[in-house]
Amino acid sequence: MNILLAVDGSPFTKKMLAYLATHEELLGTNHHYTALTVQPPLPAHARASLSKELVEEYYEDESQKVLDPVVKFMATKGVALQTISKVGHIAETIAEVASQDKHFDLLVMGSHGHGALATLVMGSITTKVLAQTTVPVLIVR
Repeated sequence: MNILLAVDGSPFTKKMLAYLATHEELLGTNHHYTALTVQPPLPAHARASLSKELVEEYYEDESQKVLDPVVKFMATKGVALQTISKVGHIAETIAEVASQDKHFDLLVMGSHGHGALATLVMGSITTKVLAQTTVPVLIVR
């Protein structure tokens, strides 16, 4: 099974990884894993005042802060992990990557669970991803 892990470096990512670690059917060498982190775009006025190289370096640094601990955690479990870092609207980008070419069989993500009344059970990002992807989603709260 090809499993996509949507990670953001929050305690909810750590909780999701802990959940995977306790469920052998989800975490093992018989699956292929990819961790995805999405950085929100910097405001246009900030990007305009910085060089393209500096902006790209910022995105890369922020992505590595999120991905490095996940890669290390998975390595302690004997699991190889591919990584993807993107810049864009978070929910839309997660759904797009998860659904691309039917490459992934499962999307696993943590849910913050804060926001308006309509998103009390799940966070707004999670709700948007669920609405936009055709891939099965495992939400860890």
